[in-house]
Amino acid sequence: MNRIVRLKNLGIACVCSLLPIQLFSQSIFIPPYKNTWTKPPREIPSRTSTDAPLMGNGDLLATLGYQTGKLRYYISKTDFGRWVSRYGHGEQEFNTAGSRLVAHLDINFHSAEEKESTPFSASQEIWNGQTVVKIGDNISVTSWVCATQNLIFIKVNALERNAKVSVSLGAPENKMAKLSAGQLKNVTWQTRFFEEEVDIPAAAAIAVKTINYDTPAEMLVEKGRPLLLAIAVESNFSQKNTLEYVCNSLSGINAHNVPRFLELHNAWWKQYWQKSSVWLNDSLMMKSYYQGLYTMGACSRNVNFPPGIFGWISDDTPAWNNDYHLNYNFEAPFYALYTANRLEQALPYDAPILAFMPRGKWYAEQVTHTRGILYPVGIGPMGTEVTRQVDTFYSHLHPTGIEKGGMFWQQRSNAAYALLNMGQYWYSTYDTAYAKKIYPYAKAVAEFWEDYLRSEEGRYVIYNDAIHEGSGNDINPILSLGLVRYVFNLMIDLSNDMHIQETDAGKWKNILSHISPFPTQTRNGRVVFRYTEKGLDWYPGNGLGAQHIYPANAITLDSDTALLSVSRNTIEEMSRWKDYNTSSSFFMAAIRVGYNADTIYNKLHAFIANTRPNGFINNNVHGIENACVVANAIDEMLCMSVGNVIRLFPVLPTGIDASFSKLRANGAFLVSAKIKSGNISDVEFMSEKGRSLTFDNPWKKGKIRVIRAGKPAEQLTGARFTVSTEKGERIRIVRE
Repeated sequence: MNRIVRLKNLGIACVCSLLPIQLFSQSIFIPPYKNTWTKPPREIPSRTSTDAPLMGNGDLLATLGYQTGKLRYYISKTDFGRWVSRYGHGEQEFNTAGSRLVAHLDINFHSAEEKESTPFSASQEIWNGQTVVKIGDNISVTSWVCATQNLIFIKVNALERNAKVSVSLGAPENKMAKLSAGQLKNVTWQTRFFEEEVDIPAAAAIAVKTINYDTPAEMLVEKGRPLLLAIAVESNFSQKNTLEYVCNSLSGINAHNVPRFLELHNAWWKQYWQKSSVWLNDSLMMKSYYQGLYTMGACSRNVNFPPGIFGWISDDTPAWNNDYHLNYNFEAPFYALYTANRLEQALPYDAPILAFMPRGKWYAEQVTHTRGILYPVGIGPMGTEVTRQVDTFYSHLHPTGIEKGGMFWQQRSNAAYALLNMGQYWYSTYDTAYAKKIYPYAKAVAEFWEDYLRSEEGRYVIYNDAIHEGSGNDINPILSLGLVRYVFNLMIDLSNDMHIQETDAGKWKNILSHISPFPTQTRNGRVVFRYTEKGLDWYPGNGLGAQHIYPANAITLDSDTALLSVSRNTIEEMSRWKDYNTSSSFFMAAIRVGYNADTIYNKLHAFIANTRPNGFINNNVHGIENACVVANAIDEMLCMSVGNVIRLFPVLPTGIDASFSKLRANGAFLVSAKIKSGNISDVEFMSEKGRSLTFDNPWKKGKIRVIRAGKPAEQLTGARFTVSTEKGERIRIVRE
């Protein structure tokens, strides 16, 4: 997105545990960090960005808001919405597409003490998402979304005296939705449907069971006898008869077996944290690192429905329809998951992109008159296009931004941008099945650029491709130049690995040899990159001028020294460390070109200081896109593997002790290492696929010894080495 929208800083404080992490002395690592709120979240959390505790299991999501006498849970699912190819605005906003709230559940407090304005606080354990709300001196509410089933458990405690409490279900007013509700003994249920004027019907059901009290109507919750609630939620994409399913799900739940659900929940999160581990002697950095991985663990696991750009919503009109915004916003939160070895959370990413291929082919034929695929700015799940213009104001106010009903804002790069994360998944796993899955998409993107590029005067040129939304008919936008390089390099690597004899391989190599160079300019006496060769030269509020470095991976530490010098000058001149649009890429671009490590690290601290307790940035309405900025940056500072060359601690400040275990590197390697007082040790590579291993000498020069199966093997001398590996082999290296 190119717009910056500012929200009021709500001033919610964050307190995190400073307990040490001992990665290698514990068999089970659990992040010992906690979020704390000392003021209530907004009465109704913002529809575009929440400042409340975030709970979820990757499919079922919940957040909360509080007003005097009422604690409200906003319950959504990644697959529930009004799935139609239509964008609305103003009076039309309910007739538009996008995510919708399943329900809101209210816990109402009727005692005089709780009706009055009372102190509020909340805390959330990062390691499993369990959240405790305290209201005044008497009420404590503990809740968690079960990691292994679509269930939510809530316990309401009266600490000092009995309390009058009632529980009710509801939903936002929406004339396009069909709502039904009922009650049977101690179970209250509600169903919600979007069936009319849609491309794909959606339905969801929710049922709430009061386990140890007879009815959800007004109850006297006794001191020492907490109210236990079990909530089941499901959609028609998982179960045909949703209401019957959720009611049956609750039938066997009682006060005696709730601890078993918590045990299974905790077991899932424990295995999640074992995928990889990182430690720095910096508790603030560590808290933010693990907060990001928790956020993605909580919102991304449904393989057909990844989270929209906000993840959590609290009403039926999320901004931008909570779409999959393809010019970076949707891609950004997934960047960190590959190196952090959270592949289960990364896998849902590609589903909506692959499903949109038929429409993308139609746009290529109708708009650019090319082969391949052309994608608009925002899409939805299952092939829907939630930004399609159907007699809406954008078509009239911005006619150049809308083409054949698609919201392109004159950009041609969205499909190529969407390929980046797919390529990263494959490079880091070399999963043959995944390569087969994405190959048709990658080839369609390549075909588009084969046709769209113009060959003139010995080079390939990109015309009429806006670098910013609506920036005009730019020539050679620098991001697209980076993306084109990525597309054709990936196609060559994929086809070689899959032993596919591509007739176009020669053309791809020719394009890579003759693609236009990155445009440059002089600013304040320094040579820096220009946003385009002709058109927009610079922009003061976005980091797109460095995204060819990252995430497009077009410049690495192996690049020409002059190119690296221009890259570092650009980072210095842009200085977008606090950029509400592209923080997710700017830090990484600085790391990738070897910018000053102390500056990067200090700016990361400043970035963390501007976040809310749940990790969302103050004054930023773009939701989860920045969830893993810190995790991504730290992993890259510890283990960089762009270009299949593994570098250990390439950009880490002096004085920072660190260790990591099982970070994933390109080539399908899991890497572990340690640095203390500048001394690197405990270096290990685990080869998943038996590929050749290339790595830079961690000690810069001198001899190293390879240890295989616990025994000394090759002795190597130099700055960079390539050694053979076998599938499943563990290799250690030590300094001679």
